Amino acid sequence: MPVDFSNILVIGVSSRALFDLEDENAVFEKEGIKGYRKYQQERENEPLKPGTAFVLVKSLLELNNQADKRIVEVVVMSRNSPETGVRMLNSINKHSLDITRVALSGGEPLAPYIEAYDIDLFLSKDDTDVQTVIDSRASAAATIYDPPTEFDPNDNRVKIAFDADAVLFSEDSEYRYKTEGMEAFHKYESEHEDEPLKEGPFAKLLIKLSKIQEHLPTTIELTPLRLSIVTARNAPSHMRVIKTLRKWGVYVDEAHFLGGLSKDKILKAFGAHIFFDDQETHLDATRKVVPSGKVPYSTDSKMNTLEDKKK
Repeated sequence: MPVDFSNILVIGVSSRALFDLEDENAVFEKEGIKGYRKYQQERENEPLKPGTAFVLVKSLLELNNQADKRIVEVVVMSRNSPETGVRMLNSINKHSLDITRVALSGGEPLAPYIEAYDIDLFLSKDDTDVQTVIDSRASAAATIYDPPTEFDPNDNRVKIAFDADAVLFSEDSEYRYKTEGMEAFHKYESEHEDEPLKEGPFAKLLIKLSKIQEHLPTTIELTPLRLSIVTARNAPSHMRVIKTLRKWGVYVDEAHFLGGLSKDKILKAFGAHIFFDDQETHLDATRKVVPSGKVPYSTDSKMNTLEDKKK
């Protein structure tokens, strides 16, 4: 019988996001597939070092040991062929990662396989694959930055942080702020605080994360899967966010309404295993202290048009 993933979080992670494959990628770009194949075969039994998403993936998989059923699955997705992917497969075993599903596309783009594997979140270092997934609306997706040099999670809980507008929620409010200014933004949000914000590209992921918390042994206030919103919004626009989450039936452990303060210190204090944002102005700072991923605007979005006009 087909596996029902409706109550299981499915993460699709590219091999370059899971492992540090920058040296290997440089060999491929310099020497092509023949040189890359030789390089990988000579090092098949040499474990790959952890990449940006490694701690997140390992910590999420460990939630299965605490839950009353399996609640997390990970699919490693790679453009390697079965032949050149042996080192990656060996590394999964040597790092004791409980991963059984692997997609080796032999050089083909990974994006077309997202829906086939029922992926809820796709993490990659390939901008084109991530953009294609965002445009298809098949799942949440982000381009992963290089890991911070000194990231060390301070406890064994999983901590995931999100920006609000254009990530969890639609880009409508952010577009209004960018085009009409702060005063018009706050006025509109206050007047419509009882009207739920539209879903953004990560809304369904947040709802799924909240849903799987129900299968963990503690009360939701003590959950080992902690969720946080870290947003530039502040009073009075914060109430619409809180009321939207209520409408969605989502419990968020923390919310930080910063009103323009820097996000990096908050995320470091929270100890985020990963943070998702749409703006490089924030990510340039956060990526230095916690693993971070950029959520691109869809190709046909108003924000994308606005950003293009600025260039």
